[in-house]
Amino acid sequence: MEQWNIWFDRDLWLGVAIVLVATLVIYTALRTIVGILHRRLSAWSKGQDGNWPHFLAVVIGRTSRFLLIAFSLLLALRLADLPANWQSALSHGWFVALALQIALWVDTGVRLWSRSLVVGKHGGTGYNPVMTTIISIMVLIVVWSVMLLSILANLGVDITALVASLGVGGIAVALAVQTVLGDVFASLSIGVDKPFEIGDFVVFGEVAGNIEHIGLKTTRIRSLSGEQVVCANADLLRQVVHNYKRMDTRRIVFKFGINYDTPSDKVRQVAERVGEIIRATPKTKFDRAHFLGFDESQLTFEVVYIVLSSDYNQYMDIQQEINLQLLDALRELDVRFALPRRDLRLVGERLPTLKVAGLPPQAEPEPNEQDQRLPRFS
Repeated sequence: MEQWNIWFDRDLWLGVAIVLVATLVIYTALRTIVGILHRRLSAWSKGQDGNWPHFLAVVIGRTSRFLLIAFSLLLALRLADLPANWQSALSHGWFVALALQIALWVDTGVRLWSRSLVVGKHGGTGYNPVMTTIISIMVLIVVWSVMLLSILANLGVDITALVASLGVGGIAVALAVQTVLGDVFASLSIGVDKPFEIGDFVVFGEVAGNIEHIGLKTTRIRSLSGEQVVCANADLLRQVVHNYKRMDTRRIVFKFGINYDTPSDKVRQVAERVGEIIRATPKTKFDRAHFLGFDESQLTFEVVYIVLSSDYNQYMDIQQEINLQLLDALRELDVRFALPRRDLRLVGERLPTLKVAGLPPQAEPEPNEQDQRLPRFS
């Protein structure tokens, strides 16, 4: 009977009416304040994405209406004298609503921060997107985990056993997927250390190509022959990687040889003419040209110069022009390039006799006693 009498309690319904009206008023006031702040900050940051007003405007715009209603209700409940169970719900609900809203704000802020790192200033290229994605995911996991555990602890749940279980489970999962985690942390290392980035031309082992994508587990490279090469991040970091995209200049060393019968004065002139040719070639810096040594079939010259560009095609055009001018210069000096040469001498032996049909045989000289007769061909 007493349970039915509570529904006809005038004070109770008066308190409920006060709570409803106060909730509506507080919600309207909070919505107005949030809307004004959002509009003002958006106006200040117009056309300037990435600054603090824009950041705060987006975070404030992420305020949940449902959580505002819950927050307004919790404030309104303090204006009326309600039963004890309502007061208990008030104490727990206040913390839950506040924790959820703070988590939403932090979530939005972390996502904006990671996006700004990827885009960079003035719309340029920023940090590695893989690195920022991994960091943002780790931060968000921590934020939402702390929020959930805080709510459970506030509601009276013993989270000690839960935290211990999560720790043991985390160790088991880490052991099971240690290969994957190794590649993930290798990806994070690539993002932080930046040995190469998307678009760089790299060479390692037998692979040469442009970096197309750096993922959580693998890096994809478009090779010179056209196929896509997929390499695990951990395996890639174990190798010596040559990054040609960051090369500003090229040091070129090449050799050529001339005949042994070239006079010494012309040998000196060859070195001088090589220096003149390279100095007159655009985008080059002459280093040295020397008569290096005596090789098997040639007098060898070694030439060193610097190409003031990292473009490989431009380097090949320069080398081709130097080779053509060097060819003309040696012709002007009447100096010939060396060719492979062999001198054969027969000492104390007799050449074979060849008989050709229609021709008279020639007289054969008598061999010496020490000569050995070679085979005859008829």
